[in-house]
Amino acid sequence: MEKTEISSVLTRTVVSEFLGTLLLVFFAVGSAVLAGEYIGTFGIALAFGFTMVALAYALGPISGCHFNPAVTLGMLLARRITLRTAAEYWIAQVVGAIAGAALLFLVAKQIPGLQTHASFGTNGWGDRSAVHLNLGGAFVAEILMTFLLVYVWLSVTHKVAVIGFNGMAIGLALAAVHLIGVPLDGTGVNPARSIGPALFAGGAAITQLWLFIVAPLIGAAIAAVVHQITHPPHEPVLVADEPMPYEPAEGADDGL
Repeated sequence: MEKTEISSVLTRTVVSEFLGTLLLVFFAVGSAVLAGEYIGTFGIALAFGFTMVALAYALGPISGCHFNPAVTLGMLLARRITLRTAAEYWIAQVVGAIAGAALLFLVAKQIPGLQTHASFGTNGWGDRSAVHLNLGGAFVAEILMTFLLVYVWLSVTHKVAVIGFNGMAIGLALAAVHLIGVPLDGTGVNPARSIGPALFAGGAAITQLWLFIVAPLIGAAIAAVVHQITHPPHEPVLVADEPMPYEPAEGADDGL
């Protein structure tokens, strides 16, 4: 591949990660900020899942539609992308999340009485949790939820691209973690998604942000290790319900 072709591919993938993260934050986090009281936890979860499915079909074949530094870390540890590509993705994702949050903040400020300080679709524990989950509980929850998301991601993709029905599984996993995570801590599982809104919310959203960066990355690393055990890269794929080759009973007539 020529140098100009490589440059073109890198540009497309980085732009895809920037654009996808921007749209995920604006529409999915926006569902919580702008319509949360009308659609509830179930609606917010569906907004995240539907947005991811749509973006997976639109951008999955280009960049793999990570839109999440934790997913990119999982891909890096699984040796599907290089460290340089991972760094480019991380930068694009964080900048995209900030841009998406900025656009969402602009819209939110046009709604009279809408509270954005220390809230704005951000994550948190203690009195910032709907069920008053403590710090330890939030840390464990973020690790487990991110583990599920990244494990599914690694399992349904073979290299980087998301093609076919793979995006459906990823979207369903993202919706599932939000169904349980929104009441617990607002559901992070994505450092970029947490960073963007927190910068505009300020207050406790900033002081508690560290957990929603560290815990998802730990969950992603564990997912990558476990995936290597359950899906060895050089082992044949085993299908649990595949019929065994026919072996005639001892003494049977092979001519029948």
